[in-house]
Amino acid sequence: MKVILQQDVKGKGKKGQMIEVSDGYARNYMLPRKIAVEATADNINTMRMTDKARLERETRERAEAIAIRDRLKETVVHLKAKGGGAGKLFGSVTAQEVADALLAQEGVALDKRRIILDESIKNVGVYTVRCKLGYEVTGSFRLDVQEL
Repeated sequence: MKVILQQDVKGKGKKGQMIEVSDGYARNYMLPRKIAVEATADNINTMRMTDKARLERETRERAEAIAIRDRLKETVVHLKAKGGGAGKLFGSVTAQEVADALLAQEGVALDKRRIILDESIKNVGVYTVRCKLGYEVTGSFRLDVQEL
C-alpha cells in the first residue's frame, strides 16, 4: 500500500514522502496513529502543492539570507561595555549583546544562537564576528568594542 508520511519515521522516510509499506503495517499501525495517510489522488495532489510551497519558501528565505550577508559584509557595529581601564572589560561581551547592538544599529534581527564568537571578547578592540544565516549561508561583520 502506498502512503504519504505525516511525520518522520525512522527507517522508512521523511515527512511528506510517499512510500510503499505492507497493507497490515499501514492499516494497523500508521493510519490509526496518524503517522501516514493513504496515497489517494487528492492526498498526492496536496503533497505536491505542499512541496511546491515549501520549495518556494526555502528559495525566498535563502535569497533573504544572501541579501543579509551582503549587507553585513561592510558593516561595523559599535558596542560599549563596562571596563576596568587598560583596555580590559568587566566580564565579557555575549552573543545576546552583539545581537541587540546589531538590531539597534543596522536593523538586522538575528537570534543569539546564530552569532558565532570564536573567542570570548574580554578586551577593547575590533573583532570579526561570524553568523549563521541559514541554508548554509554564513556572513561576517566587524564588531568595535569600546569602553564606557
